[in-house]
Amino acid sequence: MRGKFFYPDLPKGYQISQFDEPFAERGWIEIAVEGNKKRIGLTRIHLEEDAGKSIRDDFRDSELYSYVDLNRSGRPLIEIVSDPVLRSSKEAYAFLTDLKLVLQYVGVSDCDMEKGQLRCDANVANVSVRPRGTGKFGTKAEVKNLNSFRFAKMALDYEIARQVAVLEGGGQVAQETRLYNAATGETETMRSKKDAHDYRYFPEPDLEPLQVSEEWVERLRESMPELPSDKRVRFLKQGLNEYQTQLLTATRRLSEYFETAAGVSDDPITTANWIIGELTRMTNGVDKITPRAIGTLVRKVNEGEISGKMAKGILVKMYAAGQPPEEIIGRERLRQISDAGTLGMIVDEVIAGNPKQVEQYKTGTTSVLGFLVGQVMKVSNGQANPAVVNELLRDKLT
Repeated sequence: MRGKFFYPDLPKGYQISQFDEPFAERGWIEIAVEGNKKRIGLTRIHLEEDAGKSIRDDFRDSELYSYVDLNRSGRPLIEIVSDPVLRSSKEAYAFLTDLKLVLQYVGVSDCDMEKGQLRCDANVANVSVRPRGTGKFGTKAEVKNLNSFRFAKMALDYEIARQVAVLEGGGQVAQETRLYNAATGETETMRSKKDAHDYRYFPEPDLEPLQVSEEWVERLRESMPELPSDKRVRFLKQGLNEYQTQLLTATRRLSEYFETAAGVSDDPITTANWIIGELTRMTNGVDKITPRAIGTLVRKVNEGEISGKMAKGILVKMYAAGQPPEEIIGRERLRQISDAGTLGMIVDEVIAGNPKQVEQYKTGTTSVLGFLVGQVMKVSNGQANPAVVNELLRDKLT
């Protein structure tokens, strides 16, 4: 179909769109807001061509003129329309975030908003308010020019408050399209929309209807990757908490990085802690250290070959040199000392050299044990197994 309406950013005078034969319909995405899950239905997903971009600011004479960028006009895009069930800006933000993740996971788009690959102004936010207890929606206003999810949330908060104020003041909300002004944090009238159906649709004679076979749909279904919502459920079953699952599914790449590392370490919880804690503090840490390397490091700590403190130092060297942990451990002889006989001699040396602290421990000041452990670690160049050292000290000081 093609819609017949003229804007300066549609130079041929009409826009090609799948009006009554959408590509897909009646889908859904499940979101979670403040621990409450909600299913957001998708009314339709249809193909259409992009329009140009009207520019009404950033020029010296913007008060007098509007400019038009036609570089994207005519390019294909998909428009995703949700059911009118979003009840707050938080729900809208969660929906947009999860929708973006799905598109990225399945490889539809990189969703780089700065490059126009995903735009909130293409998915117009329709805002309407109604008194509590009434069943009919109020007059809606469309809010466009939302070039980030954060701005979308801020625009919705402002527009909801504006419409409530208009109604409580005895006025009527005008049906119109509004723009969000990021500088003022307010929405502004763009154009009136007195008749919501003021469009003329008729078939495009040069285009055949798009036919999608069940066989093709089934092939796509079989090739689909695991979606982020399913990954979160699986990660929770592995023992991760909500915070960890949210962070580790923020991108498909990071989720796959974690899974590869956890497969090597055989310890998903500790691996998640290392990735979220130590690794993400390093600039481009995930790029410079392979998931197999971080998984190996965690495994060596768990096996007692190195201590957690040693592992943090090794991680810094892995980042700087781009080498696996085995190579650094072998070259610098960083293996943890766990042999009770070897450590026993060091413990005896520390006890003999610190009679004051030993006496304090024996008279009830057990907190000095940490000092003595530290002295053993110092003598052993940080390679003593702290657990074994603690046990030896307690036995010898009893």
